[in-house]
Amino acid sequence: MAKTQTRRIGIFLMLALVMAATRLHHFSALPDASWGVFFLAGFWLRGSARWAFPLLIAEAVLVDFFAITGAGLDFWTHYCVSPAYWTMPVYFGALWFGGSWLARHQSGLRPSTLGLAAVALVVSEAVCYLISNGSFYWLSASVPLPRSAANWFTNLGDWYLPFLGTTVLYVGIGAALHVGVTLLARTLRGSSQPGLSH
Repeated sequence: MAKTQTRRIGIFLMLALVMAATRLHHFSALPDASWGVFFLAGFWLRGSARWAFPLLIAEAVLVDFFAITGAGLDFWTHYCVSPAYWTMPVYFGALWFGGSWLARHQSGLRPSTLGLAAVALVVSEAVCYLISNGSFYWLSASVPLPRSAANWFTNLGDWYLPFLGTTVLYVGIGAALHVGVTLLARTLRGSSQPGLSH
C-alpha cells in the first residue's frame, strides 16, 4: 500500500487513467475497468477516501458525459442516465469498502491474504452488482413493464458472470503488479544493506 502522499497521488492517477481509457471505450477490445479500479483504489488508497473516492466518482460521470454527448446523444435522456444512475456512489462504495477491508486485514504476501482477497472481491462485487443491476431494473424507464422478481432474477443471472469476470481480470492484473512491486522493493532493500552486496 502507498505510504506517502506522492505515491498515493501517483497510484490515483494511474487508476484514473485506466478507468478513463476503458470507460470511454476507446479500445473496443478492452472492457470497462471501473469496478476493478474502485476495488483496487480501496486497497491501495485506504485512508484517502475523502478525496480519492469522490474524484473517481466525478471522473466516472464526466467520462460518461463525454462518451454519450460525443456520440451525438443527450446525456440527460440517455437510457443509462436513469434515477438508478445516481446510485453509483453506493455500488462503487461497496467495491471501495471491499478493497479497504482487505487492506486492513491482509497479512502481506501469504496464502491467507489470497483467500481474504478472493472473499473480499467476490462479496463486494456481488453487493455492487446487486445494487447496480437492481436499481437499474427497478428504477429505469428503459426496462419494459411489467417488472417482476422472477424476471429480475433472470436478468441478474444473465449478466453476473460477465461483470464478475471483468472485475476479477482487472483486480488480478492489479494484484500481479502489487506482488511484483513488493518483491522488487524487498530485493532492492536487501541489496542496499551493508554486507549483502557482492
